[in-house]
Amino acid sequence: MKNIKDLSIEELNTLAKDIREKILFTVSKNGGHLSSSLGATDLIVAMHRVFDVDRDPFIFDVSHQAYAHKLLTKRWDSFDTLREFNGICGYTKPTESKYDYYVAGHSSTSISLAVGAAKAIALKGEDRVPVAFIGDGSMSAGMVYEALDELGDRKYPVVIILNDNEMSIAKPIGAISKLLSQSMASPFYQRFKSKVEKIVDMMPEGTSYMAKRIEESFKLITPGILFEEMGIEYIGPVDGHDIESLIATMEVAKSLKKPVIIHAQTTKGKGYEIAEGTKEHWHGVSAFDLKTGMTPKKDGAKSATAIFSETLMALADKDERVVGVTAAMPSGTGMSSLIEKYPERFWDVAIAEQHAVTSMGALAKEGFKPFCAIYSTFLQRGFDQVVHDVALMDIGVSFALDRAGIVGEDGETHQGVFDISYLRGIPNMTLLAPYNETTMQLCMEFAKEYNHPCAFRYPRGSFLAKDCKSPSYELGKSILLQDGEDILFIGYGNGVGRALQVADIIEDKVAILDLRFVKPLDVDMLIKLSKEYKKWFIFSDSVKMGGVGSAILECLSENKIKDILLTSFEYDDAFITHGNTKLVEESLGLLPEQLAKKIL
Repeated sequence: MKNIKDLSIEELNTLAKDIREKILFTVSKNGGHLSSSLGATDLIVAMHRVFDVDRDPFIFDVSHQAYAHKLLTKRWDSFDTLREFNGICGYTKPTESKYDYYVAGHSSTSISLAVGAAKAIALKGEDRVPVAFIGDGSMSAGMVYEALDELGDRKYPVVIILNDNEMSIAKPIGAISKLLSQSMASPFYQRFKSKVEKIVDMMPEGTSYMAKRIEESFKLITPGILFEEMGIEYIGPVDGHDIESLIATMEVAKSLKKPVIIHAQTTKGKGYEIAEGTKEHWHGVSAFDLKTGMTPKKDGAKSATAIFSETLMALADKDERVVGVTAAMPSGTGMSSLIEKYPERFWDVAIAEQHAVTSMGALAKEGFKPFCAIYSTFLQRGFDQVVHDVALMDIGVSFALDRAGIVGEDGETHQGVFDISYLRGIPNMTLLAPYNETTMQLCMEFAKEYNHPCAFRYPRGSFLAKDCKSPSYELGKSILLQDGEDILFIGYGNGVGRALQVADIIEDKVAILDLRFVKPLDVDMLIKLSKEYKKWFIFSDSVKMGGVGSAILECLSENKIKDILLTSFEYDDAFITHGNTKLVEESLGLLPEQLAKKIL
């Protein structure tokens, strides 16, 4: 492949087309983030043409849209392994390539990283330009504005590319907007503006005031007033699929040597008509047929998310106090149907986990029963709010933690393995978990009536255990599912299903305890079982440190029980890679057959 710096505009357009075809072919086989990657391709091609990827930090927000960047940085031949075990990661990953400046997977970090990189570059006295690539959805998080606030004050040379692929930050005003955008992107306008600002500052006070009022009035009909008022140069909106114009715009932004935001409007799914537009389905997809766009139907058990959604709808139908929130994941958390049916009681607050948590605290204080549905990995972003705005108040917000455990192809940034550890140490917090459809319903009924903070976790996909009859949840009480002879399996949440699978493999009859609550523990039951069983095995989709095994060891220590041989099959102290869930579990030695062999 020729150096991108040497390609003509026609060749660059052909390159962008080839990249889209490569992305389409690969994602149709492996799954992945499709519509955003297709929409961002032209922008990324222009980035690589104007900026120096060997020197300038290329910082992608979330980085799910960075497939074109990977293809342009010596990963074309290996791209077919996208999201596969031991293959190319679906997000930027410095250990994979030196061209991936920073690991990403959660949103709204790019501008803060760019500011930090700009500070380092200034301290080193180097001639480099951080480039932050961020989508309009990520602009809903407060961290972005914290970074913009400092950037506008410090004036570091940073170029921010705002990929507006769903909603306009400010609606373009037809031909006038296009004319203004083209004018703002021209070197003439930038020189003219700089001179006018110097002249205005030299004017007497009265005339200066009038001139500045005229300038501000002019800005009111331009889309960039928010950024301009923060001290950041604004160029746009520009056509995010016109590579020639994008190159010219980026060249101007690069030459200004100050913070600039380029507002580019793109079409999601560009180049694949079936996916074009704002169709949420095409954001992240499983393998599909390229000709029809259809995904093969999977036969299998109902997902835990679907059970949560159905149960929450049933609770909401019966009790007007039931309300709920999600943070930019309405379909992923099963909240879409509730938002549609009860738009005044269920909300999607966009990528704003902190706001979601705190706002539900106020609703609980006012007598409502909030369910805060957030992926385990994303609640990490709202940790302080859980502590300060919910637990400290000791009010009844229920946290529904979807995607608990290994989530597969999304990898390190998305594995939901830390929630038990980071929530268990918070006073007033109760932690519980279901392991099948019936226990999910019972768990949620308990949560609805519980007037203190609680969090229940459940896996991506279906539960491992089949459905069965089960008694109601009672605070801090576990259920012994079956007796045994010498060995005790303790399962928490989906770990109960794993314990049942392992028990079916080994010949020895084992006792199985559905722990139900890891906080508070059923101390009486554990003391009783310690007299009957001396070999305990812990099953939970969580990390060992601060996890279920740790909680039980603390209980044994506090009650001076010393003769228990305890083994935890929770995750070791390492980030868990991406890939097919079964292959990842096999690499960790956690498949039922592997666990049975260890026990025997």
